[in-house]
Amino acid sequence: MAAATVDACAGCGLAVPGGTTGCQSIMDELMAKGFSDASYSRVHRLFVDTYCLQHPDPYCVSFKSFAAHLTSVCWSLEYGGNAATVSMPLRKWVEQHPHLEKPAVPAVRGMLTIADVARAPDPDAHARAVDEWARSTWTAYAALHSVVREWVKAALDGTGSRT
Repeated sequence: MAAATVDACAGCGLAVPGGTTGCQSIMDELMAKGFSDASYSRVHRLFVDTYCLQHPDPYCVSFKSFAAHLTSVCWSLEYGGNAATVSMPLRKWVEQHPHLEKPAVPAVRGMLTIADVARAPDPDAHARAVDEWARSTWTAYAALHSVVREWVKAALDGTGSRT
């Protein structure tokens, strides 16, 4: 049997057999692990948001999807929040602003990839790896930090701020 061709994922740049499809397979495997073992679920939202931000072509096509993932990562990393504590205000704000233009995404979306998370041997290491991966991805979006912080503030304040 011939070895699979190693290509770069179009989203995150990971060199993996199958390229983008291979990267998605890693995501699918880790998602399955999370659904079959609840001890992995505490970072599920951050895990999904980070993957989506590193793979914006299929997962962040509209302003709404992009803003939902980016505000959630900001909330998690900068405010120590979790999906249960802020999901509704962020979701409501995003739903009220579908007309906004999606900013350009960075060409490089972090130094870490899902492969770094896949190497975690247990749930605690998985949670740490997801946090590091999310921080790497958030850093790659530095040019958008000020506007995303305004979106989060507007969502939490219940104001209509658009910037």
